[in-house]
Amino acid sequence: MFSLRASRLARPAFRLTKRFLATGAEDARFRIPVIDFSKFREATVFDERKRTADEIVTAFKESGFVYLAGHGIPAATIRNTFAKSAEFFTMPSETKNKLAWEDPRSNRGYVTVGRERVTQSADPDEIASLRAKAPDFKESMEIGRDWDAEWKNQWPAEKDAPKFKDTMLDFYQTCHDLHVLVMRSIALGLGLEENFFDTKINEQCHNLRLLSYPPIKTSLLKADGQARAGAHSDYGTLTLLFQDSVGGLEVKDPRTGDFIPATPIPETIVINVGDLLARWSNDVLRSTLHRVVAPPAKQISETEGITPARQSIAFFCNPNFSAEIACLPNCGQEAKYPPVNTGDYIVGRLAVTYT
Repeated sequence: MFSLRASRLARPAFRLTKRFLATGAEDARFRIPVIDFSKFREATVFDERKRTADEIVTAFKESGFVYLAGHGIPAATIRNTFAKSAEFFTMPSETKNKLAWEDPRSNRGYVTVGRERVTQSADPDEIASLRAKAPDFKESMEIGRDWDAEWKNQWPAEKDAPKFKDTMLDFYQTCHDLHVLVMRSIALGLGLEENFFDTKINEQCHNLRLLSYPPIKTSLLKADGQARAGAHSDYGTLTLLFQDSVGGLEVKDPRTGDFIPATPIPETIVINVGDLLARWSNDVLRSTLHRVVAPPAKQISETEGITPARQSIAFFCNPNFSAEIACLPNCGQEAKYPPVNTGDYIVGRLAVTYT
């Protein structure tokens, strides 16, 4: 299995000539920085690690998002995972539907187009109304830790999706390993012991989500509130997002309310803060609203266009489901939120998101 600690293979092939990626007018304040994480992974002295840690925490305080370069995951690994994901979604619907998502406590299995409606609302009736009016136009495959004694992953037969299971399990572990390192950088940036989070995330209660956004006619995107994925924040600690070149991710500028494109940058991973980490940090770290919109359409008639297909892979990082999330040291003297159990919080959010 690939080791993030040892590898120097995935240094960014491009030169990081800009400290920040501007996402709007030149004088706009909203920035998503490009951070070279190899300077943290390969540092030989503490001060080098601390400088990168401070950059990451500063970004998460200001925008809640970073582009992580030098992350240590080889491009070939990511390409292969995308290829196996694409092969999965080309399977017949009847084959995929046998693997259907069933329970928010499991959060595993196939989710057909329109079944999920991500939103900030926690009202089941409001979400049902939104889903009926403007469902998220995407399908997904949800994968959790494979050794769970209670909840099992829903794997396709090997003959239907050769090497799919092995590829996804390896990628799951690789993403977890990166999560551990980024959380260590956050701990340093917040003035905590570097290993502060290790025992609070070691049970790997994460969710690997493979996403396919099929082509869609522009006329179907004109409904009120329609998007490929509606505006939302994520639930856990961090999200690692692997994008293809099509794009469509937009991030909400918390100052202006405008949604700004997070244009794909080759060989980087988009990483954002989730709600539980924001809550853990007493809102020192920002969980920012984002959405997926359709990229420019190809005209197929005088009155109709069609958007391109899009693929992405999201690794939703969570604390251990047994962990209590309460205000961290160094994040304010007065807690804004009462303590909450991770498992209860995640399951509660998922329960109202799906039909």
